[in-house]
Amino acid sequence: MKAKKDRVYKEEPSLPSLVPAWLAALLSAIIPGLGQSLGRAIKRGIIIFGSFASLVGLLIWRFRIAAPRDTGIVDIVLKAFRLQPVFIVIAVFFGLMYIWNIVDAYQVSKAAGKPDKRKPVIVFALILIVFFLIGWQIGKIDLYGFVTQFDDSFPILKQVLWPWEKAISYPTEEVIGTAELGYPCTDSPPPQSEPREEKPYLIADPTCGTPTLEEVGKNPETDEWERMVTPGTVIHVEGFNFDPDQEVEIWWRDSAGRFYIHRDLETDTNLKVMPDEDGYFEVDLVWPFPIGDTIRTNVQGVAEWQLQGKQISRIGTWEISEELELAFVLMIETIFIGMMATFFGVILSVPVSFLAARNLMSANAFTLGIYYFVRFILNVIRSIEPLIWAILAIIIVGLGPFAGILALTVHSIAALGKLYSEAIESIDPGPIEAVQATGANWFQIVMFGVVPQIIPPFVSFTIYRWDINIRMSTIIGIVGGGGIGYILVQWIRNWKYQEAGIAVWFIAITVAVLDYVSAEIRERFV
Repeated sequence: MKAKKDRVYKEEPSLPSLVPAWLAALLSAIIPGLGQSLGRAIKRGIIIFGSFASLVGLLIWRFRIAAPRDTGIVDIVLKAFRLQPVFIVIAVFFGLMYIWNIVDAYQVSKAAGKPDKRKPVIVFALILIVFFLIGWQIGKIDLYGFVTQFDDSFPILKQVLWPWEKAISYPTEEVIGTAELGYPCTDSPPPQSEPREEKPYLIADPTCGTPTLEEVGKNPETDEWERMVTPGTVIHVEGFNFDPDQEVEIWWRDSAGRFYIHRDLETDTNLKVMPDEDGYFEVDLVWPFPIGDTIRTNVQGVAEWQLQGKQISRIGTWEISEELELAFVLMIETIFIGMMATFFGVILSVPVSFLAARNLMSANAFTLGIYYFVRFILNVIRSIEPLIWAILAIIIVGLGPFAGILALTVHSIAALGKLYSEAIESIDPGPIEAVQATGANWFQIVMFGVVPQIIPPFVSFTIYRWDINIRMSTIIGIVGGGGIGYILVQWIRNWKYQEAGIAVWFIAITVAVLDYVSAEIRERFV
């Protein structure tokens, strides 16, 4: 056993080095790995040379990306070091790797022809470290940003992890309180809203002012042209007769009739205020910048704006929300996409698997050629992800669950065909020989000598593939292959994180239940 480990993990040159040790070190300083190869450690030399060549190419690429507008090697490298300090760490380990390559070449050449129990652990460890550091830089890994920004993302994660407020809904009606504003201020500004007994209303003070202005001008301090923002008038707003404990959204209607919600610049969220038990609130707002450049005025030359407080009031008992119902329906569709794909995949992969089993197809050159051809086709199909197959299927049959079923079926045929064929190749040849001794033909051999042995692994692989197809059917919906994945990505793109959380919970619960069911089936039949 020890001799076998030595053959695998260490190189014992049996012939003397082709060059002296000092020359091997010098040659490895010029071309990394060359000294090791001339010292009869050819595999080691090739690995070191390939590693150095790959790392140099990667570093040139990353330096060029870090300083795209600079010319000259020194300027590019210095700028890359300045902008991304991780390059300094990479350079240090690359230098250590280069020095150790020279030392290793000297030692390998000197020990050539003698038993060498040293293993090239250090040089290969340095190579792996440099590859890891380059991967860190390529991946733009920012642990500090991850930690510091986690608090900012926690409200969104909270909505995804506990989305059940959106699982129920109430019949609602929208109530709006308004206040009229004018720009610019004149001798007769818009009057304040009249108090109402039952309906909500807003009182704004002042009722005229200036929106936030944004223009390009020359900064007198820097003497450079830059975008300058002049904040608009601060308006004190009071709301009356709104429903208590129900959020009120603040909206603007500009002079061109366009509506947009007021944004809280500190939190970068839509501004919402909460009335007290009397339905009253007050808030200070900065008159925002108009959405477009068009400012329409009346005959007096005044741009008429309107401030609105919108509140959604509940007027009935709770009911299942449309989002929950939609997620449930699409989750059922997702399950059946995976189930149908597994069914078709099993039916079509079983005959293919017998053609891809070497022990059944090596009788003559013709059948062996069929074996290699089928194996090649299975490898090609399996190497293409179901997402790609889904896109191709959508081109043929259009959006919908049928495209998802086609995509998963094609991939299942290739995956199950490979697994089934390997199960066939690992069967006991004894029963086959016994059936052959009776003079049975090829089909009889398969039926009585092969099939009884492959049923347990076939069942196991089928259940495993069913589990994969259920999970994959949630993903192919993203590209339009039907199921819950399609609406999930739509909710995420529209920042509807609670609705997305409902879909995520349905997926997690479904996968957990199916995992339990598949384990029970496996225990009973495998």
